[in-house]
Amino acid sequence: MPRVSVLLPARDAARTVRAAAVSILRQSLRDLELVAVDDGSRDGTRGLLEELAARDPRVRVVAGTGEGIAGALRRGLSRCDAPWVARMDADDVAAPRRLEFQVAALEADPSLAALGSRVRLFPRGEVRDGMRRYAAWVNGLSAPDELRRDLLVESPLVHPAACLRRGALEAAGGWRDGAFPEDYDLWLRLAEAGGRLANLPRVLLGWRESPGRLTRTDPRYALARHVELKCAFLARTALAGRREVAVWGAGATGKAFADALGARGIRAVLFVDVKAGRVGGRKRGAPVVGPEEAGRARGLPLLVAVGAPGARPLIRAELARQGFEELRDYWCVS
Repeated sequence: MPRVSVLLPARDAARTVRAAAVSILRQSLRDLELVAVDDGSRDGTRGLLEELAARDPRVRVVAGTGEGIAGALRRGLSRCDAPWVARMDADDVAAPRRLEFQVAALEADPSLAALGSRVRLFPRGEVRDGMRRYAAWVNGLSAPDELRRDLLVESPLVHPAACLRRGALEAAGGWRDGAFPEDYDLWLRLAEAGGRLANLPRVLLGWRESPGRLTRTDPRYALARHVELKCAFLARTALAGRREVAVWGAGATGKAFADALGARGIRAVLFVDVKAGRVGGRKRGAPVVGPEEAGRARGLPLLVAVGAPGARPLIRAELARQGFEELRDYWCVS
């Protein structure tokens, strides 16, 4: 049995898949298998993978049917034999010691369900500001408590940089198909089951940016889908049994959360905002008050739904000054 299975789905990736696969086969940790799922490619992807398999017995090529990433991952997982399952995408490049570091850290901490890493975006000319901000944010998260705190801000692990405990992955139900991002859905379910998430503070993946990235082109990755996924998680966990909530942020993000929660029978009864033009008014039928009146939210779960750069640390500081405790009295979302 190999020590780690690397699960790599690929579709029409002939231009990049060989470099991605070779970066795995040249890992310092040699005791691995590469399970490459060709998900119905119409270019030379399958041939390139089979050439690698002919030269290296650690490569296993699995034929897919074009069912999409979640289906390809489930198909590949059924062929993985190791207790650790590392993800890899067909257009990224793994650092030479990635698996060595990740498997050692997972073996040392049985509480970890999944472990990511810092990433380096490339090529520079393709990297947009939004992705640059996200990479900087996720690269700043390391310890499990940091990822737990920011679990509902953004996806706290980069999917192709993750290595997972297979038992935890299967117990959570693996990857699911649906109108939502399959990776974020998995992180939420792992956390809900009590598994801890962390990132190694090392750059272990070259993460390719491109105009065709699914996060830009697939409606499952749209903001509304993320909000719905987060609200479903909140309704099962922190907001279970609650019918009212307060929201810090009366802008587009706050209103999106209020609407999504309202559809689940949880009504926003108070908004907090810093903009003078909003304070004193009403949003979604609820009063809008200034930060100095945030105490009116006591006894209600408070969602901080503000995505403006630099705003979250200021709001956390103000709520701490007023005696609010994060993950008990309030949760940051975005």
